[in-house]
Amino acid sequence: MNQHLIEVQGLKKAFQGNPVLKGIDLYVEDSSMTVLIGPSGCGKSTLLRCLNGIETFEEGRVSIAGFTLDRDGANAHKVREYKRIAHQLRSMVGMVFQSFNLFPHLSALDNVAYPPMIVKGIPRRAARNEALQYLKKVGLENKSALFPAQLSGGQQQRAAIARALAMKPKIILYDEPTSSLDPALVDEVLDVMKELDSEGITQLVVTHEMHFARDAADRIIFMSDGLVVEQGPADKIFSDPSDDRTRQFLRRFI
Repeated sequence: MNQHLIEVQGLKKAFQGNPVLKGIDLYVEDSSMTVLIGPSGCGKSTLLRCLNGIETFEEGRVSIAGFTLDRDGANAHKVREYKRIAHQLRSMVGMVFQSFNLFPHLSALDNVAYPPMIVKGIPRRAARNEALQYLKKVGLENKSALFPAQLSGGQQQRAAIARALAMKPKIILYDEPTSSLDPALVDEVLDVMKELDSEGITQLVVTHEMHFARDAADRIIFMSDGLVVEQGPADKIFSDPSDDRTRQFLRRFI
């Protein structure tokens, strides 16, 4: 059985007193493609931001690749320690956003090379050589000199995936990676993610692309109203979900 690369227990997060995550329990297996689905506003994106330390949660525990963030709602004196561990954790976690977040003044090559140079101190020539290999992996080796404005949306998102890979993360998190793309460009990004899955790279994906979720995911996690309703193998969730909320959600797509 695969090890759990991510384990989340009792995770709670609120904004201005309004609970968004109400006690999340889930796990992600090493070398798996796990897809997180659920209605808009149920807390999926907030969960991803808690997993990579962008958001500070109030209660619960998050363990990723040997690093653990632990909060009990009252340990304010441990905020500095929390932030230190969150910084270490982010070095293990790649993040791909729906809005690409590329630097507009840098070429595709330098967008990919820049994070390892700054965060890990890799020399520029070595970082650029590695960056070219990651661009090749996502099919952009011939676009390396172009700036983001000269790339299509699908190409920009593939460059963002290459940038995440350049940090050699233990897992890549995707927050609606195709939602900003024209329908004709969606498949080129999803195909890259499938290829990475075949290479054993652990991926956790928030998406509304149900056909992709059904065809590519090893496991599905369904969220509703700030809670994980059910999780399990993709074929089981899609063919025989155990919760009525999951059935109602999937009826709109299948």
